[in-house]
Amino acid sequence: MKKTVVIDVVGLSSNLIGAHTPFLTQYLKNKNLSTIAPMLPAVTTAVQSTYLTGKQPSVHGIVGNGWYDETDAEIKFWKQSNKLVQAEKIWDRAKKENPGFTCSNMFWWYNMYSNADYSATPRPNYLADGRKMPDCYSEPAELRDLLQSKLGQFPLFQFWGPGANIKSSRWIADASMLTDDLYDPTLTLVYLPHLDYCLQKFGHDFNHIDKELNQIDTVLKDLIEFYERKNAQIIVLSEYGITPVSTPIHLNRIFRDAGLLQIRTERGLELLDAGASKAFVVADHQIAHVYINDPAVTKQVQQILENTPGIALVLGEAGKQAHGLNHERAGDFVVVAEPKSWFTYYFWLDDAKAPDYARCVDIHKKPGYDPVEMFMSSKPRAAYKLLRKKAGFRYIMDVIPLDATLVKGSHGSINTPAEFHPVLITDGAIHTGNINAAEVYDVIWKTLNL
Repeated sequence: MKKTVVIDVVGLSSNLIGAHTPFLTQYLKNKNLSTIAPMLPAVTTAVQSTYLTGKQPSVHGIVGNGWYDETDAEIKFWKQSNKLVQAEKIWDRAKKENPGFTCSNMFWWYNMYSNADYSATPRPNYLADGRKMPDCYSEPAELRDLLQSKLGQFPLFQFWGPGANIKSSRWIADASMLTDDLYDPTLTLVYLPHLDYCLQKFGHDFNHIDKELNQIDTVLKDLIEFYERKNAQIIVLSEYGITPVSTPIHLNRIFRDAGLLQIRTERGLELLDAGASKAFVVADHQIAHVYINDPAVTKQVQQILENTPGIALVLGEAGKQAHGLNHERAGDFVVVAEPKSWFTYYFWLDDAKAPDYARCVDIHKKPGYDPVEMFMSSKPRAAYKLLRKKAGFRYIMDVIPLDATLVKGSHGSINTPAEFHPVLITDGAIHTGNINAAEVYDVIWKTLNL
């Protein structure tokens, strides 16, 4: 049984490794670098679930970062229970093979209520007065208190939103090393999200991302040297590469114009009523799930999708099966954007009627993924809101703009150039060239040598 660490450097692709990543460039001289063919959908929760089960979304059920729950008639994003993943995880199999095996899961997704021995994941406190307080969830529960006593409060507002920066990845790396010193797990999974932020904001503009690359390179250096001292086998990988985009596609607005959406007005603001709509779209980066409540509009929906500029693929039942997405959680159609395009969740036609959550960082209320949450409409307004918070007044941090053209990078598609493919860095030439995402499971399993 070989001690192993898998470090997930989100957004890392081969064209980012160079002058701004001196440690990683030197490290690669004695390592093997393979690329991973983008899977569909190439988004965080689906890819991680495939890496940890060796199965496609048609089996493990994670068809995106969110989907429509037909029973609740609600769109749900960024849920956290590991029970949502409907296939055996690598740590479950390992425990059967060797009862001495232990696993530490540091911030990979669906991290709550699994059989991993040690874990930590973002979990803010939602207070009765509406405030959201930074915090994390751990197993065992006392691990959270120990980590925060040594590292400070988990930097939730640097993990996502306009304040996202290297502090969250540094905290996770330090927490991973502390946890390893405490428990010495056989397998450790580490999530470093930093590049996700700058690449979606700025694309591959090195005038903006050179500092960010150097920052994550430094964190990676500390992690790798720590695990080398522990004689661990080290695997560095990414889930997807992020490609330049310039064209947002507002599919829900198109559906609204076609009379397919049901909109409710509350306090003068509009809300999407998914359960009452004939058809609607759940946007997730460069893929979108299209759900149809009224079968009579199926042909109309298909025609709209096939005639919308910026859509590369329209997958019905046969297409979903061919791409391993034929699961009950998936939309009736799944659409994939062209390389320069991506899908917004926007459904309002007048910004004055946009829902209140649209201008906030609110990943659970929004009926789709919103990368514009990384931008800030007004720093003075944000400062004013923070003053209200410190003074004990109620406040809404409504500082997110409604301009989707700000976003310069996205992911999710399978039609990306090789230099943007996710990477797999290992000690030996386990694989060469391009492997598929499900094979990453086999790489981890063979490295463990149970």
